[in-house]
Amino acid sequence: MNDAERMSDLVRIWWQAVNDFTALLEKVEPEGWLTPTDLPGWDVRAVAAHVAHLESLLAGAEHEDVEIVDAPHVRGTMGRFAEQGVVTRRDLSPDDVINQIREAATARHTRLLAAPPADPDEPAPGLFGAIGWSTLTLLRNRPLDVWMHEQDVRRAVGRPGGMDTDAAAHAASYLAESLPYVLAKRVEAPAGTTTVLEVAGHGPVAATVGEDGRGSLVTPPGSPTVTLRTDRESFILLAGGRRTPSGDAVHVEGDTALGARILEQLAVTP
Repeated sequence: MNDAERMSDLVRIWWQAVNDFTALLEKVEPEGWLTPTDLPGWDVRAVAAHVAHLESLLAGAEHEDVEIVDAPHVRGTMGRFAEQGVVTRRDLSPDDVINQIREAATARHTRLLAAPPADPDEPAPGLFGAIGWSTLTLLRNRPLDVWMHEQDVRRAVGRPGGMDTDAAAHAASYLAESLPYVLAKRVEAPAGTTTVLEVAGHGPVAATVGEDGRGSLVTPPGSPTVTLRTDRESFILLAGGRRTPSGDAVHVEGDTALGARILEQLAVTP
């Protein structure tokens, strides 16, 4: 698959994720929109508003810089930015939020089909390019973000599902790529340490720490320092920083102490 085909496929996966997310939101009862999610300070309404905010920006809307008060869960510049998108949609009805997501995503999808992205290294549009994202980074992150928030809503309102979609597979594979960073920078494992991550439905991912202290992806070794085996949903909960899965959800072989440290540091999304 060349760059153009890869980016076209990411557009397809994002579009699928948007449709799945809005279809789910339509099934949530009015009282369900007030249900807290795994994200501190955010209920279902806030999660939906956040997606509406980002999709609107990508469709060409302006970000509204409003004051944030009484929000102890907000951390850092990006947290404040995200919260502003939630606050400015606080008075919208559920239908209005859903329609905003659909209208913004449809406008962007139409543009992407008419003029497919060709250069993966081209700066992403607007604020996303301003923070250093390339077109490819943006295209990889949007299906991840939308699908992760679909799962946030599903857990909150008790509607499990969506674990077997292309967006689900993309999200888990994308998050697994962070294993070298977690091993080398978060855990600070010594040089020569090797870790294999086996998520059901995916090929094994292996990482090692070089003599320079940097982590890298490698071919799975025959005898890694530690092996972690789990299912897709449990991995998403851990790597997404949502909640701790059941006690037997992750099987650790080899250096169990190192395995425990990796699991503690596995969260790589806000």
